[in-house]
Amino acid sequence: MKKFIIERNVKAENKNDLEAIKQGAMKSNEVLAKLAPKVQWLHSYATKDKTYCVYLAEDESYVRKHAEIGGFPIDSVAEVEYIVDPTRAN
Repeated sequence: MKKFIIERNVKAENKNDLEAIKQGAMKSNEVLAKLAPKVQWLHSYATKDKTYCVYLAEDESYVRKHAEIGGFPIDSVAEVEYIVDPTRAN
């Protein structure tokens, strides 16, 4: 499985609505169950103006299919080529 970073432009006020966040996660899980095991959502990072989601998938088409079925915006998708962290210094 490949790792992907998805960028979504999501308005900040939506991130403060815990019920909306819960509903979005539930919808995502429903779609993921239909597409399993081709795509998996690992987690997301919410910033003031955007959300960055980390997915595992066989290829980018499954990430896009998940977004299409679930009605989630995608502004960009990038495949992770490698991870850089403090252990790379060793």
